[in-house]
Amino acid sequence: MKISKELARYTDLCQFSDLPPSVVHEAKRSILNYLAVCVAAYNDPAIFKAYEIFRSYSGKPQSTVFGFQEKLDVLQASSLNAMAANVFDFDDTHLPTIIHPTGPVVSPLFALSEQQIVSGKDFLLSAILGIEFECRLGQAISPFHYSRGWHITSTCGVIGSAIGAGKLLKLNQDQLLWAIGNAATQACGLVENLGTMSKSMSVGNAAKNGLLSAFLAANDFDGPMEPLEGDRGFLNVFGQEAQGQSMIDRLGTHWELLNNTYKPFPCGVVLNPVVEACLQVYQEQRSNPGFLRTIKKIQIVGNPLLKQRTDRPNIQTGRQSQVSGQHAVAIALHFGQAGIKEFSDEMVKNTQIQSFYSHIEFIEDAEIPVEGVKINFITTDQPFTIVIKAAKGSLVKPLSDKDLENKLINQLALHQLKMPTEQLFDFIWTLEKTSDVAQLLQWMPINPA
Repeated sequence: MKISKELARYTDLCQFSDLPPSVVHEAKRSILNYLAVCVAAYNDPAIFKAYEIFRSYSGKPQSTVFGFQEKLDVLQASSLNAMAANVFDFDDTHLPTIIHPTGPVVSPLFALSEQQIVSGKDFLLSAILGIEFECRLGQAISPFHYSRGWHITSTCGVIGSAIGAGKLLKLNQDQLLWAIGNAATQACGLVENLGTMSKSMSVGNAAKNGLLSAFLAANDFDGPMEPLEGDRGFLNVFGQEAQGQSMIDRLGTHWELLNNTYKPFPCGVVLNPVVEACLQVYQEQRSNPGFLRTIKKIQIVGNPLLKQRTDRPNIQTGRQSQVSGQHAVAIALHFGQAGIKEFSDEMVKNTQIQSFYSHIEFIEDAEIPVEGVKINFITTDQPFTIVIKAAKGSLVKPLSDKDLENKLINQLALHQLKMPTEQLFDFIWTLEKTSDVAQLLQWMPINPA
């Protein structure tokens, strides 16, 4: 069976009534988390810089950019909101692939909801299909793709964006196939960019270019017949022995969206167990003010991806600190907190924190899952070990619905913003009942800065 054609066929025929309740609920959780992390980015300088440039070249004001009074055109708004969702590494994570799936897919859908009346059912269905095939594509090319240095959220996100937007625009099967092809040729993003502003730019491009791909396809702008499985298609170019058939196996009965997770801390997902372990030690040792002085070495034993992505002792910025194991350990042990303030430029400049980085070393252990870690504390007193088998926020210990609500509430408090949260939460948890999703946007606060 042709993979690309089958994805287009399934996307076209799938109806809201075909979705299991568990999948619909997980989509709502993803949307709530998305809004929380967009609010978290309200004062981020990267978003302000990008907004000023985008506004200079934007077309007519059409769609909301979270935090800003002035609307931008639908493509620019999609890009900026996806960037905001990703900029603090506080977004959701499909654990099997490390894709952050919701930002690239949902941002265009919100932008479109201000161009046409979009019901909750149509919004959810489009989001679910976009996220599902984004993650299935990532599965098919993992682990080679991410290990090779491609930023998988961006490269697969543009396909998810095109499929989600294409469904909402009611493209036919030929047009959906062309949208996939248009998106596949725009797939890009490098892991080398992690820790810099440009990391989130490719996530924004994924949202924008996926939507553009759907717009072009709607105007019969055609593409290849096998954009994914072709000899020089996405799977063969970006993957090594890619498992393309997995993209269409068990359609309608197996849902990758159910493997989505949400972060309790604004840092790379592989650091979640590290932070949790160190916060536990902080609580246990808080009555011992001299404890930090007894530490000779801290050995972080974890999945190889942990060392590959976060062994960064020579960081200079808060953005870099979000993917630094040395910084995550230091701030958790010194302050007993790991929020946006702790992963900031100001904290990186703290000489006490900087001097602690040299205590930390990484040891790779392929037997430890991404969501787990073992940390050996070698001290002048009694050495000890902390083991986290599955961190909070993982599939084994997921954040609850209430946790996700509090995540948004906490970001509002951090930025001293107000919004009718109870009304918003009720709207999201009953999203399939609404006739106009754009109503939600009126509750998003404007950044006073």
